[in-house]
Amino acid sequence: MQEQVEVPDMRSLQVSASEIQNQGQNQGQNLSNQFEYACGSIIGRNHVLASKNNQDALRIVLWDNFVTAVVCDGCGSGKHSEVGAKLGSRMVTDAIADLLHQGLAISDPDFWNVLKINLLQKLKDFVTIANDSQESVMEFVNNYLLFTIVGLVITPSETVTFSMGDGAIAVNGKLIQIPAYPDNAPPYLAYGLYRSDAIEFEIRDQLPTAEVESVLIATDGIDDLIAVEEVDRFWQEDRYFKNPDAIRRKLSMLNREEVKPDWQKHELIKRSGVLSDDTTLVVIRKRLAFSC
Repeated sequence: MQEQVEVPDMRSLQVSASEIQNQGQNQGQNLSNQFEYACGSIIGRNHVLASKNNQDALRIVLWDNFVTAVVCDGCGSGKHSEVGAKLGSRMVTDAIADLLHQGLAISDPDFWNVLKINLLQKLKDFVTIANDSQESVMEFVNNYLLFTIVGLVITPSETVTFSMGDGAIAVNGKLIQIPAYPDNAPPYLAYGLYRSDAIEFEIRDQLPTAEVESVLIATDGIDDLIAVEEVDRFWQEDRYFKNPDAIRRKLSMLNREEVKPDWQKHELIKRSGVLSDDTTLVVIRKRLAFSC
């Protein structure tokens, strides 16, 4: 039986007790009140046919003073890349939250270097704990820990989108598809375990948060989606924000196989799903009450 990796419902706010006490005093800076989000993920047609899991993952974290979200896409040739994608989405958002709580600013270039160093240390620790002694480190990493990263961070003053690997980002309606890398070999974070200078986070957008109306981040599976759907609907239409399952349902409908009769030709016409690869997206937009 095909098992689809579930996308967790991240709609519960991750807010500390001290910040809850301060909410009434800082409504103007409370980003969890200023922005709303929607998200969804679907297993690609090719992975269904190959009896593989959905190798994408997402995570969204909202605090009063920042919002961060990440989508990760596991390497297609890895035997269990969904493991790395799920670990990666959690590790990256947690590491970003830790640095922000320490007072580091996302506008500081050192922020992204420190983030990389901290993530590589987390990967090293995980490899040490989880690796079977009968499996080489490189084999373990290739099978479990290769994933791309596309993400965003919103603070009261500034918003940044970033990536390590391919995917897509749209800020205020301007969509940029990050092209595939040569030989379809993106700079996976885990490559930094062998050479730390081989990977870097790429800053894609950097703008004042006051100018942010909407942000979309997606894995590269969105390439097929763009060919058949106007993706601006995902941040324009209220239904995607009112129903936490609406995006997944839309993606699922597009990937449904259909068999219809052609009465003139006396034959059945089969239409395959249009999303060949796993497709995952997160959309964040400013609530209407806070829009200019």
